[in-house]
Amino acid sequence: MSGWTETDSSTYCDIADVAVPRRAEMMDRIITAVPFARAEAFRIVEIGCGDGRLAASLLETFPQATITAFDGSDAMRERAAARLATFGRRARVRPFKLETLDWWDQMFGVDLVVSSLCLHHLNDAKKQYLYKAVSDRSSARGALVIADLVEPAHESARRAAADAWDAAADDQAAALGRPDLAARFRDVHWNHFRFPDPADRPSPIFHHLVWLRHAGFGAVDCLWLFAGHAVFAGFKQRPASELPPPADS
Repeated sequence: MSGWTETDSSTYCDIADVAVPRRAEMMDRIITAVPFARAEAFRIVEIGCGDGRLAASLLETFPQATITAFDGSDAMRERAAARLATFGRRARVRPFKLETLDWWDQMFGVDLVVSSLCLHHLNDAKKQYLYKAVSDRSSARGALVIADLVEPAHESARRAAADAWDAAADDQAAALGRPDLAARFRDVHWNHFRFPDPADRPSPIFHHLVWLRHAGFGAVDCLWLFAGHAVFAGFKQRPASELPPPADS
């Protein structure tokens, strides 16, 4: 993806256990947002699979599901392929460039699209185009579940997100007995809300929800929010409370 290098991939892998605030909680929210029963067979596309951790969790939780996992980093794809090898033909790892369109056809008929800590590399217009592409190409029960950085709407909220992110890194490093990871997190200026990177373009959560609804998702929601990171989703099926009453027979 534009602006992301193999050096970034290496750094992220080194510090991911502390760099993602409440990582296990965030992943759990993604899994619980999936609108399919555990025994159902359905197709998943993951945008920016990283080392394959989320893909593996999805395949473990939903044993009839299959996944095509895309990433732009050679190193990340190698890690993902190694992690997902145990799932055999249920998992495919493929290269892509996030900002291009040539992989979009892989979403035709897909039931679930997921993305974790990837889409903030797109500008606002490209996020909207992608949301519409997912809505147009996914199945009638399709869903898009995203975990990502989101832009606080006010400077005070930005300061609070930065403080919470630093504190989470400290707490997670302490739990691991690895204070060096918290120090590395600070040394590499990973906290976007303290050290903005022009390659990162997070958008406010309100904007994401509006864009998802305009893209054609019948129900949209924010499912989790902490330290400037959110899990949010669009579901093509409207909730029962919004469906028209059945016609009189």
